[in-house]
Amino acid sequence: MPAATTWQSSTTRTVDDALRSLREASVTMAAAVGTLLCALAIAPGPGSAVLAVVLCLSLSRSQLDRDLRGRIEAAIALPVVGLLAVGVGLLLQRAPWLGALVFVGGMFTSIWLRRFGPMARRAGSLIALPFVVLLTTPPIRVGAGSAIPAPLVPILVALLALLWVGALHALARRWRFLPAPSAPYRTPTAPAREGSLRPIASTRMAVQMAIALAASFTAGYVFFPERWAWIVLTAFIVISGNRGRLDVAYKSVLRVLGAAAGTALALTFTVHAGPHGAATALLTLAAVFLGVWLRPLGYAWWALFATLALALLQGFGGMPATDVLWLRLEEIVIGAIIGVASAWFVLPVRSTAVLRRRIADALAALAIATDPATAPRTTDDFLAAVAGVEQLAPAFRASRLVTRRTRAAQPADWVDALVACRAPALALIESGATPPAVRRAIGAARKALREPAELLPALHELRRSLDPVIGDQPQACRG
Repeated sequence: MPAATTWQSSTTRTVDDALRSLREASVTMAAAVGTLLCALAIAPGPGSAVLAVVLCLSLSRSQLDRDLRGRIEAAIALPVVGLLAVGVGLLLQRAPWLGALVFVGGMFTSIWLRRFGPMARRAGSLIALPFVVLLTTPPIRVGAGSAIPAPLVPILVALLALLWVGALHALARRWRFLPAPSAPYRTPTAPAREGSLRPIASTRMAVQMAIALAASFTAGYVFFPERWAWIVLTAFIVISGNRGRLDVAYKSVLRVLGAAAGTALALTFTVHAGPHGAATALLTLAAVFLGVWLRPLGYAWWALFATLALALLQGFGGMPATDVLWLRLEEIVIGAIIGVASAWFVLPVRSTAVLRRRIADALAALAIATDPATAPRTTDDFLAAVAGVEQLAPAFRASRLVTRRTRAAQPADWVDALVACRAPALALIESGATPPAVRRAIGAARKALREPAELLPALHELRRSLDPVIGDQPQACRG
């Protein structure tokens, strides 16, 4: 494919992604504002406001409301899990070490459950959601004589968030403002191997998370007893969704840089405009919107705007803003170091192994989709698998920039070569054709996964085998 065509295709895809993300951010923020207004009517104060926004963001991103069954499951499970989270929150206030132990256990369980399949993954997501909210939400207080007890407010706000997110997403899809939810990439569930001395990936990630959180709570309680949550939250963020050691290290760097920029912006605004008032509320909502919109384009944007929003909402606790700035940056750095150390040294998951597994899934999906015996032929599984590969791309591309002079073979090149096959492969699947040369190239690429040095040439050969397919397709299918 000519370089100009490749650049044009990449630019068009970036613009499309930005527009789709803008629509999704608009719907999510509309749900957040609706939930926010309801929450403030129930329990005025920053606690309920933060809770409303965080829950809407989390529910929208996790897509627990993607279908009727998911909405019913969430509506039943959220109150139960919410009550447990309220109990953990009380423990963290009154018996911090015991609360930390329960918190770590809950997060370990939410990740460990992934080994049991899609239903268990959904349960794990529901378990993890309220625990994460605890790290970002100030204490919720209700006015004297309120008919709703304070412990029940988080549960009611959670149900309101689910209602607003589910209703607005459903309307947006019905009006075709948002596309139908696509099937996300899911790591194939592998049964535990009897007698194996190395746990499966979900167990390793659960252990890594438990170690990172335990170390973060310890460091926070000992050195930063008033702001331990920043350390714990950062460690959780950089190690959650662990896709290997390189991914965690890359995410931690972006987290620190984005958080530093966000905190500096919050400091600047506070110095010039003061910490309270409608302007702060509007700036906070604007920061959340920009973070949600730009997150798919780069994690650093989310780290920047999320930190800005949290800093504005939580304020500086009566301390000089400059003092709090350095303390928060220090805590964020400590949390990032703990997360990276846990991912790197505790039952580590090699990023290249994760990448090769996902490339294997993409090639397997392509082989099935182009099999003459497959009817009907669909592109969904192949698209989801390639999207799973692209999730790993930013970290490997950053590594390529740093190590290009010292390493000839770059895993990022595997990603680029596979992504270059996507458009012609989709045209082939939709055409119904099955050229023997393409089938042979797919088989050769799958065999080459055993020898990393042979993988890139095999992917290039697969791309070349698709050239005649491009030539036979209309212009709209090219690129």
